[in-house]
Amino acid sequence: MTTVIHAEGLSKLYRRGLQIEGGLRHVLEEFVRSPLAVFRRKKNETFWALKDVSLEVKEGEVLGLIGRNGAGKTTLLKILSRITRPTAGWAEIHGRVGSLLEVGTGFHPELTGRENTFLSGAILGMTRAEIIRKFDEIVAFAELEKFIDTPVKHYSSGMYVRLAFAVAAHLEPEILLVDEVLAVGDINFQKKCLGKMGDVARAGRTVVLVSHQLNQIRRLCHRVVWIDDGQIRINGNTHEGLAAYESAMARGQTNGSQEARGPATRGRILRWEIADPPSEPAHVLSTLGPVTVNFIVELGRPITRGEHGVALFNASRQLMWSRATQDLSIPAGVHIFSHSFPSLPLRPGAYQWEATIWDNDELLDRWDCLPEMTIATEVHQHHMDEWNGILNIPEKLSISVLEGPRIGRNILR
Repeated sequence: MTTVIHAEGLSKLYRRGLQIEGGLRHVLEEFVRSPLAVFRRKKNETFWALKDVSLEVKEGEVLGLIGRNGAGKTTLLKILSRITRPTAGWAEIHGRVGSLLEVGTGFHPELTGRENTFLSGAILGMTRAEIIRKFDEIVAFAELEKFIDTPVKHYSSGMYVRLAFAVAAHLEPEILLVDEVLAVGDINFQKKCLGKMGDVARAGRTVVLVSHQLNQIRRLCHRVVWIDDGQIRINGNTHEGLAAYESAMARGQTNGSQEARGPATRGRILRWEIADPPSEPAHVLSTLGPVTVNFIVELGRPITRGEHGVALFNASRQLMWSRATQDLSIPAGVHIFSHSFPSLPLRPGAYQWEATIWDNDELLDRWDCLPEMTIATEVHQHHMDEWNGILNIPEKLSISVLEGPRIGRNILR
């Protein structure tokens, strides 16, 4: 696979707007004293929207860009679309580029849907012959056959975005840059949009997609890049990247690394790991088969009537499972507490173990284990987000014909 997008050290510095402090009277007084001073900028009125971003995208790859609002995702797409120039760095793009950065770019309220289709298509880079060839398909996709000759100022907001997306979605570029346009319209139209994006991806075109709808990213993208404060935080596997992002958002941006734990006189839990299947790092689960989780426990003195508890929570602190083993007699020293499961068929994402050690009703240690466990298995979920559950269980549907006289009786009823 050849590289079609190659960026090195992309940075973009922006200057904030004019600073006018105080009320109107203060502004007028300052203007009388010094007309130019009112509009003078402060030295700290610049910020880096992007800072030293480097990436490669292969031909036919679908890359997802994730991150908070204002992280720099749209700025990166605007640079790749040649809408704005980078302050530093460079990017090479090989192929015809189509950009869906703002749905409805070029629509004029006084023009009809038909006229705006030709206008918007031309702005997006389509030739008149292409638009004529695809016109019926665009109108059918937007479900606006009865209103295509009506000025768009009379359209509802849903009708407007349906037509705008339909025009943009029927581009045939070699590289497609998409910025949060799959959230338009109602549920049924969103499903159509998602299906259209899937068709584009299966056609072998290169797609760079920005979306806050993470399940769409899971279903469409081969790889994700997490951009945070203008810099790349993660560039890698879709499931692992999304799990790390969801975990960071849920815990309020703490780093999720191993915490410093103070000494314990009687006992403490030192660390945890996924022992089987072996993985790197040792806290990522990427298969749906048998799993063994180890907790390393240090006991300063023997316990005679001990209890070991373990619980698993999701990122929303919802209890997934828990178990406690009682009447334990364990000598002093360092021990491995191994928990074996036939499978952990949970929805991909971030999860956290909580482990405890008791002796004679005395709590020796309770630990919300870090790092969190990342489940990065293949998704076996419904295609609509609202029907995605906690479990992630593979299943296979088979359909057979019901034969015999029973069919006739069912029809007569």
